Amino acid sequence: MTKYIKPESFTWWMSLIPVIAGIIVATADLHGQVALVALVNSLTGGAEPAILINAGLAGIGMRAAL
Repeated sequence: MTKYIKPESFTWWMSLIPVIAGIIVATADLHGQVALVALVNSLTGGAEPAILINAGLAGIGMRAAL
């Protein structure tokens, strides 16, 4: 597990951001932060939450493979 979690790596943080953004959009009904979801949608071009989460996890996986 520690091979995937590298908080000192810039690449790891840049891959974690889409995961967090996807979770924010996916849980919009739970937290009700419409302005935050609108901001994330405008920054990501309205990408689906699953695409954001998968892209982030792929980046973390590729980072661990290197």
